[in-house]
Amino acid sequence: MATWNASSSSSPAAASSPSSSRRRTKAPRRRPSTSESPPRKMRSIAEIMAKTAPVVDQEQDDSYGDVTCEKCGSGERDDEILLCDKCDKGFHMQCLRPIMVRVPVGRWVCVDCSGQRPVKCLSQRKIMHFFRIEKTMVGTDKPELSQETIKHKRRSRPLTMKKRRRRLLPFVPSKDPSQRAAQLRTLASALTILKMKYSNDLTYVPGMAPRSANQSMFEIGGVQVLSKEDFETLEQCRAMHRQGEYPPLVVVEDQFQGFTVEADGPIKDFTLIAEYTGDVDYLKNREKDDCDSIMTLLLSEDPSKSLVICPDKCGNISRFISGINNHNRFGKKKQNCKCVRYSINGEVRVLLVATRDISKGERLYYDYNGYEHEYPTHHFL
Repeated sequence: MATWNASSSSSPAAASSPSSSRRRTKAPRRRPSTSESPPRKMRSIAEIMAKTAPVVDQEQDDSYGDVTCEKCGSGERDDEILLCDKCDKGFHMQCLRPIMVRVPVGRWVCVDCSGQRPVKCLSQRKIMHFFRIEKTMVGTDKPELSQETIKHKRRSRPLTMKKRRRRLLPFVPSKDPSQRAAQLRTLASALTILKMKYSNDLTYVPGMAPRSANQSMFEIGGVQVLSKEDFETLEQCRAMHRQGEYPPLVVVEDQFQGFTVEADGPIKDFTLIAEYTGDVDYLKNREKDDCDSIMTLLLSEDPSKSLVICPDKCGNISRFISGINNHNRFGKKKQNCKCVRYSINGEVRVLLVATRDISKGERLYYDYNGYEHEYPTHHFL
């Protein structure tokens, strides 16, 4: 008797198929059609440019093109304008006080941002009081000279010929009053920064060398006596100082040398520039002094009585004149003035005299070791 099997197919075709007992495998994945776009792994250039901020071209960025000087208000000579690294304000190097002669290396900040006390611009009245200039009436620009200075008496000349000695020439001040005021303003600013007082004479302070110690007879070998004609030139220059007329010189600040002196006008050879002034003291009291402008005044046989000029508390423009490097073969070429010691009324005084013609803009240099060759100048520029 035949029985019914549930696993068997009810159709005759299925029973007769040989593959009816095999297991069916999974169908493979369908390949995407060419009409559909592939999945994107990176953003398109359009999306990146849409979300990115526009880049400013540095060549077209002229944010500093309209910078002007905070002192004079002018934007000319933009290559001479210094920008403060803190406030971004501009200043002309010539408008700063003291004047900047070179572009500083590294970071630079203005006076307001540095916290230093600014140098005040001295008025004409304060300048006259600072240098003790006497007021003159209108029409008397030049000081009156004595009759002996104006009239040269005829002198009997010997038959023998002698070499003509050169006379000291008085300095020629600038004709423009505003230019003279600007020159004095640079000197007053430099003296104020160093906390010095202006003095056009040797000063004798109690506790230092007395005036009686300054006698030319104590000098080893003696000192040359200033002639009558040169003494008249000296008195003429001192009279011009009292009237507010000074040599055409300006004090500028150098990044490497500090305060230096430049000619603001032409100066002829053998012109009397200034007298070296300051406090007179014994050399033994200043052997360990760090002042770089001590000048020899008197060399005595007794070293304890030798005198020096110390312009650390008071002095004039001669204190800022630079010295040459004696260890450099180019040092002598830069020298354009010298210090000469004279015996004037029995006292020794030091005068600064030009040794050649000095042009405008040229710096003044002299030899520190004009006498004893002891001052170290190998580090001078």
